[in-house]
Amino acid sequence: MIACRKSFTETLLSLAREDRDIVAVTTDARGSVTLDEFAKELPEQFVECGIAEQNAVGISAGLAHSGKKVFVCGPACFYVTRSLEQIKVDVAYSKNNVKIFGVSGGVAYGALGSTHHSLHDIAVLRTFPGMTIILPSDARQTKKVVQMLVDYPHPAYVRVGRASVPVIYNNDDFDFTIGKANVLLEGNDITLIGTGETVYHAYEAGKMLRDKGIKARVLDMASIKPYDKDAIVKAAKETGRIITVEEHSQFGGLGSIVTETISESPVPVKIIGIPDEHAINGKSPEIFAYYGLDYNGIFNSAIEFLKKMSAGK
Repeated sequence: MIACRKSFTETLLSLAREDRDIVAVTTDARGSVTLDEFAKELPEQFVECGIAEQNAVGISAGLAHSGKKVFVCGPACFYVTRSLEQIKVDVAYSKNNVKIFGVSGGVAYGALGSTHHSLHDIAVLRTFPGMTIILPSDARQTKKVVQMLVDYPHPAYVRVGRASVPVIYNNDDFDFTIGKANVLLEGNDITLIGTGETVYHAYEAGKMLRDKGIKARVLDMASIKPYDKDAIVKAAKETGRIITVEEHSQFGGLGSIVTETISESPVPVKIIGIPDEHAINGKSPEIFAYYGLDYNGIFNSAIEFLKKMSAGK
């Protein structure tokens, strides 16, 4: 169990020691992001803006325009609401390769309610031309994402949670490629596609289905934009049924991406996410369980989905 935000800051600090052009910008969130050690060790590569996300994005765009490798970091809920115009204009439209690192994404701030949830970020940001969107599934994948983004010449948004999460990739011997999905389980009966922290639950649900004789294909769709169209089309053709799982609104996110991709040759798709309501308050695992985002919920949804398909409904 390792927190992705901690993996991010450890990796960024390691790289920044060797590259003076790497700059971390934050908004009174060094504790939330775990940037304290970075600020202490490399103060000349650290910018504290106070509680001013709009300013932080504008400053980051200026630094990037002058050649710096900028990571602006803080709670996802604020960066994809309060500073959305600056991301649209100063970063995406102006093609400044700022890397926006949003922590405590999705429902990670569960007890604080809808004001602190970020369940619209994929839907909004994927409409910005040139914006890359990545939701790493565990700490090791987060490390590879940071290493790749340092010299990546385009703006990007990376969203992680807050708490420690299970390790999916047991060592560093795996590929992460922007625009490609990772196949965690092979199977031809049904496909489960997750992104971010839902990947672990999809993977566990896939193993539970195997115990029932159902061979589920499980995809880690960490790269949301660009995304792996070929993997989705292949899964649709070879399994004929897809379930998507996301810590996001059911509208405009991973489920929408999948259904848009196969719209010309559709197969049944079930989208598991947050419905059209303000999500309940509670701890993140409680919210996952309530909306069926955990492995038990995914397993039960898959069984019910397959039953309906078999019955021809």
